[in-house]
Amino acid sequence: MGRQRGWIAERTGRPRVVQREAVIAFWERIAEGFSSEDAAAASGVSQPVGTRWFREPGGMPPISLTPHSGRYLSFEEREEIALLTAQELGVREIARRLDRSPSTISRELRRNAETRGGTLRYRATVAQWKAERAAKRPKTAVLAVNDQLRAYVQDRLAGTIVNDKRRPLPGPIVPWTGRRHGRRADRRWGNCWSPEQISCRLSVDFPHDPSMRISHEAIYQALYVQGRGALRRELSACVRTGRVLRIPRARRQQHGKHYLTPEVMIGERPAEIADRAIPGHWEGDLIIGLNSSAIGTLVERTTRFTMLLHLPPMAEHVRGAYVKNGPALGGRGAEAVRDAIASKITTLPEQFRKSLTWGQGAEMAQHAQLRVETGLAIYFCDPRSPWQRGTNENTNGLLRQYFPKGTDIGRYSARELDAIAATLNHRPRKTLEWRTPAEALNELLSAPRRRTRVATTP
Repeated sequence: MGRQRGWIAERTGRPRVVQREAVIAFWERIAEGFSSEDAAAASGVSQPVGTRWFREPGGMPPISLTPHSGRYLSFEEREEIALLTAQELGVREIARRLDRSPSTISRELRRNAETRGGTLRYRATVAQWKAERAAKRPKTAVLAVNDQLRAYVQDRLAGTIVNDKRRPLPGPIVPWTGRRHGRRADRRWGNCWSPEQISCRLSVDFPHDPSMRISHEAIYQALYVQGRGALRRELSACVRTGRVLRIPRARRQQHGKHYLTPEVMIGERPAEIADRAIPGHWEGDLIIGLNSSAIGTLVERTTRFTMLLHLPPMAEHVRGAYVKNGPALGGRGAEAVRDAIASKITTLPEQFRKSLTWGQGAEMAQHAQLRVETGLAIYFCDPRSPWQRGTNENTNGLLRQYFPKGTDIGRYSARELDAIAATLNHRPRKTLEWRTPAEALNELLSAPRRRTRVATTP
């Protein structure tokens, strides 16, 4: 039969050595919620290396993160051995300086020396590579050796859906791209049991067969970790989340916005805004369409008067061009939304622009500068609490008659948006006693200002 191709290069070629300490530091940063690029920079490796370290094991640490016990030689000790050996010091002298047994040093020089060129030469990088390769204890996955169990898991994950006549329904054809499914995109049809459902159901279907047992964590590892030899990675598309990589828990919990502070939350909003007695308080949001298109909506709480924000792509935006971590140039970024609100709200008298309540979207990241430019007091709703700006949500529902979901709303001009807003503002409202928002606003604009009375002191 002979040896496989590349056998000599695998054992005698130049090794790719990675210090265990750097790998541990990388995965510790990942567990803290760092991105792969930031974790790579913190552990002293390049960003492409960090991305590869994260993707190859499916987002799961391939080694134990426990600190080095000291039982085995570290890379620093091997570097010291290489230096002392180059100085032609004896084994016992090296052992004395490293506080190790002479047999440990002798065994290290004999086992892990470089053998290229027919000579023995000790180098720390080669010795570390050989030691890590010898320490590997590969364990065969249970799904790789149990065909019945593997077929059961695969059928519950990605089994074909059938109709009442037991005929298969293939569903949409979705090619595997190695990435998570996009928003509002077709997904592969299957039974789509969760790994936990599969694991717990095994004891019901096979109560007396202990070989038909597997934990849900083992199923996740078989899906996400390359080289497990059990389940194909494309089956991860049948998991409910559709993720192709395991996401660290700390990263999933990072929902906070750096631009939000306690004083701008809705709990700090004055009571006069809640009772709608004084006009000039607005609610805002974005309506999202296809191709990252969006329009902004501003609704006055007292009169329900509506203004629409035209958010075209910015001048620097080029279709198809993407700059990682670059500014949002598609029209719905923080800078574009800030300028659109400022240009629209400043067309009103000063007494009609007092406050603005918005959701916790990233498009309002520059709210501090917006407050300086317009004088608006900005407040943010609590997470996942759209009812806290119910007037705006109701108005967005009315606007969906003109801008349905799943359509490109970026094709409309500013004049067309103004026409839609005018149509909505001239529609009578029950809450206004069948007056229109435009009539209610005009009444407030035409009413004379009331002079503020000042109490006199006795």
